[in-house]
Amino acid sequence: MRHFTAAIAVSAALAVGAAPSPELASRVKQLTRTSVWTRAAAIPIKFPTHHPQGMVKIDDTFYVSSVDKEHPAGHLFKIDKDGALVADLPLGVGEIFHPGGIDFDGTSIWVPVAEYRPDSHAIVYRVDPKTMKATEVFRFADHIGALAFDTGTRTLVGVSWGSRRFYRWQVSADGSVADAGTPSKLATLNPEHYVDYQDCHFAGGGLALCSGVTVLRPTPASTFRLGGLDLIDLAAGRPVHQVPVQLWLPSGLVMTENPMWMEPSSAGLRAYFMPEDDRSTIYVYDVKSIS
Repeated sequence: MRHFTAAIAVSAALAVGAAPSPELASRVKQLTRTSVWTRAAAIPIKFPTHHPQGMVKIDDTFYVSSVDKEHPAGHLFKIDKDGALVADLPLGVGEIFHPGGIDFDGTSIWVPVAEYRPDSHAIVYRVDPKTMKATEVFRFADHIGALAFDTGTRTLVGVSWGSRRFYRWQVSADGSVADAGTPSKLATLNPEHYVDYQDCHFAGGGLALCSGVTVLRPTPASTFRLGGLDLIDLAAGRPVHQVPVQLWLPSGLVMTENPMWMEPSSAGLRAYFMPEDDRSTIYVYDVKSIS
């Protein structure tokens, strides 16, 4: 499965532990089905990426989680602005090798790694983006497919396989979780059935931006991939704004297939998508604010 002065200023603020720009959520709320997405760049990745899952961008560096399905292993790649591999951090243990969508709290990158099946088990790690050292935080009895870290409340929110359930954990100042709890007591059902979330990021003000895809079958012999963005109220576990993303590759893949990062720009929003497996490209798109 499974953020005006300038965008650079936003990323720099994140790198020293600041909260996401409040402009991100407000600008996402202005997106509609008729918003015009304009490709600004395409960054070919210069190494095999396996099956990418989640992305964060810190300054000009990308961090991408990925699962190698042929040789079961989880990875967190550190990638420079030109698409070259800087570091490759193995993650997981045994049958737990499927990383999901990731988020950055201003200090650490949070990565869920789960068994490659629903209703299974997961390990949640936090990773120092400078040293690429991983620390296991807790284990949980469900597949966690994506995470978002609310820096205002120090709450970590996870979504299950297919994003059908939300979970919330309080994180201490030292980055620990005292008690992960049990799924039956923590779960909040997701009322949205539009797309399955693949990657999520805290957007400020108790909201997270999640991207995803659903596969529709208009006929028994054909499929259609629909991508979209949801702005999620993390406390309530429900979307407050939804918009389709009508951007497809010639192969039929939609841009929100897997990793996504979005930040405010001088024109509105800049988005980074990485939909393809193995021979991947980071596609950079601008979309104007309607205000």
